[in-house]
This record gives sequence, structure tokens and C-alpha cells, in this order.
Amino acid sequence: MTTATNRSTITDHEAAQVDRANASKAIPVVFVHGLWLLPSSWDRWVNLFEEAGYVAVTPGWPDDPETVAEAREHPEVFAGKGIGEIADYEAAIIGRLDRKPVIIDHSFGGLLTMILAKRELASASVAISPAPFRGVLPLPLPALRTASVALRNSANWNRAVPLSYEQFRYSFANVVGEDEAKELYLGYSVAGPGEPLFQAASANINPWTEAAVDSTNPQRGPMLIISADSDHTVPWAISNAAYHKQQRNPGVTEIVKMVGRGHSLTIDAGWREVAEQALAFVKRFA
Repeated sequence: MTTATNRSTITDHEAAQVDRANASKAIPVVFVHGLWLLPSSWDRWVNLFEEAGYVAVTPGWPDDPETVAEAREHPEVFAGKGIGEIADYEAAIIGRLDRKPVIIDHSFGGLLTMILAKRELASASVAISPAPFRGVLPLPLPALRTASVALRNSANWNRAVPLSYEQFRYSFANVVGEDEAKELYLGYSVAGPGEPLFQAASANINPWTEAAVDSTNPQRGPMLIISADSDHTVPWAISNAAYHKQQRNPGVTEIVKMVGRGHSLTIDAGWREVAEQALAFVKRFA
């Protein structure tokens, strides 16, 4: 992995993916992960979309380790990243692509999708259980309980914050069985920066927040929001409020509710159903 004090420097792996996408005639699809996950969380989605004729790019966040094992050995590398810095990092990678990509993201990645679409970087976008932005008002108790992992201690702003298994079980894996929950935790869960959680929590009282989206930009491109009806981290009320904000855009804005699903909907055994919803939307517009 390429690591440097200049966080705008992308990894060798990311550069190779961009080169591969530019050498292809296929439309690129950029998959951006959310908090407490790594790019490897998209591996099965990559296979599905490439079988459908697209070419995938799976950037990390700045300083992401390559593997879950490495991430657990060095959780400190996740500390100190805010929404703006992460969005700029993704934008720098997308800017190297020869063709405007589709962007698909999950959770805080879903918020990043909306920010990147606002910057006119997406031909179409899919935001899955997107973290709230300024103007999204609902704050359901399950979301507050999940965010409290970081918010209960102000020092966590500059720290890397991991999830215990019990916290992961509540926030991600609340609708799957115990065995699958443990498998998902061991296979995917890593620490994440605390700063984005504080930024999202204060977005509606901070007029200068980085958790802001201009939903009216006519160059935003078509957008699909996918939500899970049993999501504790980003409950339906938050996704639906984001949808109504995005409906102010003159472009296509749609929402789909996945029944009986939680925040792990992109990585659990039912991932394909969610991916096929996203793929069907992408095929219509890209």
C-alpha cells in the first residue's frame, strides 16, 4: 500500500484500477465503502457488475489498510479523517477516470455519493443507507445509540473508533442470525474515524459543516436511494428524509425500501438482492 504524509497520494492499487478502467471500453462503476468497513466489502458486488459489462473501481478512504487483518493490527491509521478530506480523496481518484462513472456507496459512503454527485462527478449514483446531511432532521433513537459509540467522548473526534462485537451486532447485524453476525464481524468490521460521526451529528447547527449537500444541482445525475426497514444505523426515517431533500433536483430521484434488512444489507447473505436493485437502476441510466 502506498502511504505518505500527503493524503492526496492514492495507492498503487487504486492507480492500477484507474488505469484498468481507462483501458477498458466499459463504463466505470466506483464503489465507495462506509464507516467501519474496507473496500473489500464490495468484492461480490464487483464481480456482479463486471459480469454485467461494467468495470469496477474500489477506492479506499485515505490511509486505508489493504486487509481487515492489517486494519486490526494498526487501527490508529483511521484516525483524523473528516468528511471533506475523504470526499476530496475520492474526487481525486474519480478525476483520473476518462469517463464519468456511476458511483455506488454505503452508509457514510452514501453521504459521500451525494457530495460527489453534487460536484457533478457521477453519471448516475446509488446511495445505500446514506448517512444524514445538513437539512435531514430525523434522529431516531437507534441511530443515536449507534453514533454514541463515538459521540459519548469528545476526544473520539481525533481517534479511531472500533466497534465491539455487541455494538456491531446492534448497529449492523441486528436482523441476521448469531452465526452470520459473528462471521460478518470477523470478516469485515474495522475501526473508523470518529470525526465524521461528530460532523453528521452537528450538521444542522453548523452552517459551515462538511456534511452538506446541494441537492438542486441539475448536473447531479439520476440518483437511487436504497434503505433498509430495520436499519439501526441509518433508519428508514433518515433515508426517506434525504430522499425528499433530493427530490428538489430536476433529475430522476428514486427510493427503494428493502424489507427485513439491516445496515449489513451490502455484505450479508442477502447482498445480491440489494446489488440487483442497484444494477437495474444503473442499467437504465448508464
